[in-house]
Amino acid sequence: MHKQLLFSSFFYIHYLIAHMETYGKILLIATPAFLVLVLFEKWWGWRKGNDTVRHLDMISSLSSGITNTVKDVLGLSIAIISYGWMVQHLAIVQLESSLLLYIIAFFSLDLAGYWVHRLDHEYNFFWNAHIIHHSSEEYNLACALRQSISTIFRVFTIFLLPAALLGVPGSVIAVVAPLHLFAQFWYHTQHINKMGFLEKIIVTPSHHRVHHAINPEYLDKNYGQIFIFWDKLFGTFQEELPEVKAVYGITRPARTWNPIKINFMHLWLLIKDAWRTKKLEDKFRIWFMPTGWRPADVAEKYPVYKIEDVYHFEKYDTDGSKAFVAWAWVQLTVTLLLISYFFAHIAQIGSPAMFVYGAFVFFHVYAYTELMDKAAYAWLWQLAGSAFGIGILYYYKDWFGISQYKEGLNLVFIIYFLLSAAAAFYFSFTEPRTIKIRV
Repeated sequence: MHKQLLFSSFFYIHYLIAHMETYGKILLIATPAFLVLVLFEKWWGWRKGNDTVRHLDMISSLSSGITNTVKDVLGLSIAIISYGWMVQHLAIVQLESSLLLYIIAFFSLDLAGYWVHRLDHEYNFFWNAHIIHHSSEEYNLACALRQSISTIFRVFTIFLLPAALLGVPGSVIAVVAPLHLFAQFWYHTQHINKMGFLEKIIVTPSHHRVHHAINPEYLDKNYGQIFIFWDKLFGTFQEELPEVKAVYGITRPARTWNPIKINFMHLWLLIKDAWRTKKLEDKFRIWFMPTGWRPADVAEKYPVYKIEDVYHFEKYDTDGSKAFVAWAWVQLTVTLLLISYFFAHIAQIGSPAMFVYGAFVFFHVYAYTELMDKAAYAWLWQLAGSAFGIGILYYYKDWFGISQYKEGLNLVFIIYFLLSAAAAFYFSFTEPRTIKIRV
């Protein structure tokens, strides 16, 4: 029995790593493609005199995408009810493998996506998983990459019940799901106007601009991911109005470039409010009240800034020199190279080293985005991050097998870690810690 259990566990671990490797290879193709499109949009906006992409905002968005993809590749989430279990126990028919099967899977994912998206917006607890996606005060392709790392337990697999009842295999869902996700990237742009008859069928840039807007007319509308007719069917559709220009962000602005902080800021507020409120019933119901609800006694004693007039508020920005912004780009570029190596070699890196690698990436992103915020202790975070990196090299005697390609690369890593610590110290103490506000 113990041998059988050990073999089953061994098989599962190898299956999981193989799945991670497959997803990593997909991301090796997708990540450069997304980056090229993001940079093209920046160039296009500059050329047309309508630049919708700010440098630090873009770096923050891309950094968020990095943390999300690393989390997904490492499989750091657990489904409370697995889709495989639902198919096994609830399927009433078994459809043969065909194009129809994949179409059913796509529509099922989109309907499930609509309801998950809607619940994320409508209830306090679930909003924390989605706040990162809306946190940018700009609207561009880069902000599409702001995706959550805070969801550890996935509770909404139940919305795939229609697919499970029709016996759609989990392998089909696994193929269709990344395609469905990637297909939501393109419409995060201000450079495409209305698209004629397609406006009646699919989610277009116009529809999704409404969704990201905080204007009273637009708030909490257009939850559709690929098809817009779900919103029309369930009463959440709002057309983009020519006389109402969309204003983007969240009504309680994040005011930070650090995507890891943004991912947990709403949850932290809920925890503090639940602790501080004197009413026992409020300590429990705060989690499932409409998004933004706070107990009256806490809201009065501990007010939180909220944008009241969306047409007159100040966008967050940090006042940095050209060298400061250039260094932020260097940090991002190095991080993209690090995760590219990670995705390409995850099976070779193996467990538990791959989790060490993932932890370093998260730490590194946290450190350099703290520097982008000009936080008081950013230099200390970077110093700790550099020590973490050097510690990895000391422990493994290599950067996860990279010396197989060229001797001396480990020295390059050491130089980079030391340079990162020095640069963080320099920028922290030579540039003013002021916040530059853009109206």
